Amino acid sequence: MNSTEIFRVIRPGLRTTIQDLGRKGYQRFGIPVSGAMDSYAMQLGNILVGNRRNEACLEVALIGPELVAKTQLTIAITGANFTPKINDIPVPMYSTIRMNEGDSLSFGKHQSGLFAYIAVAGGVGSLSYFHSKSTDIQSGLGRELWRDDTVLGLPIKRKQRIRLHPKFIPTISTELKLGVLEGPHTAFFSNKIREKFFQTEFIVLPNSNRMGYRLSSSDVILEEELPNIWSDAVPLGGIQILPNGDAIVLMSDRQTVGGYPRIGAVMTTDIPKLSQLIPNGKLRFYPVTIEEAQARYRQREQILSTLETFRFHIT
Repeated sequence: MNSTEIFRVIRPGLRTTIQDLGRKGYQRFGIPVSGAMDSYAMQLGNILVGNRRNEACLEVALIGPELVAKTQLTIAITGANFTPKINDIPVPMYSTIRMNEGDSLSFGKHQSGLFAYIAVAGGVGSLSYFHSKSTDIQSGLGRELWRDDTVLGLPIKRKQRIRLHPKFIPTISTELKLGVLEGPHTAFFSNKIREKFFQTEFIVLPNSNRMGYRLSSSDVILEEELPNIWSDAVPLGGIQILPNGDAIVLMSDRQTVGGYPRIGAVMTTDIPKLSQLIPNGKLRFYPVTIEEAQARYRQREQILSTLETFRFHIT
């Protein structure tokens, strides 16, 4: 099926890109995973418009674009709240929205979070690199939207208007407590350092990005020099400790290998919360077991699967 024009870009916003759940299985070749920063919000948007959960969406970073519909569309906006509007009239988030040809989608005042998602029924079209449409600018895989670009897709008309129940809508906060699985370099950190790490309040630095969130603290985490390690594969949420005691939490566009010791990794279900934490937001960590992290992951998957099944039966 041939793609058709679905949006014309009037203003591109700060950085609007196409993202899905990332390119899996290529890290061993040096190719980053990339994908949506807030994968939970992106999947909820796709479910609302009746797409597969991994369908590509537009990811909007901090300042939203202005887009004009080139045909009739059904969309949903999830994630960060940038006050979305259709023809300058505010529209609800986590709800399907009908756009007619010529309608303008724009965004106003920043309310909360960093990344919003525009899901379009039928999906957003783009070149696929290594079985993913996700944009990774640093690796040269796609680019952000520019003024006067045309966004392609395979629009499907959805008649029913659907809104997500508030209990399924994630809360965006400026203060977080995140679960951490310790390791793999636990032996390189003394018990004193590990205790201090979990007692310390960090802030997100403004130079954080899609590769990693840089964290700093007024407390001194390290009182001794850490040994050098061989570079090894790095996971989403891995927490690298730098020689000055600051930390980096590795995010969607992370490199495939790294050489800083990792004290742990943020559990998967807490990554979306972290992705929406604005600069100077505060966070603390607490230890979790692999069993606890897996239980929370299964619970989240059950929620998404149930919503997807329900949506399928009313499409």
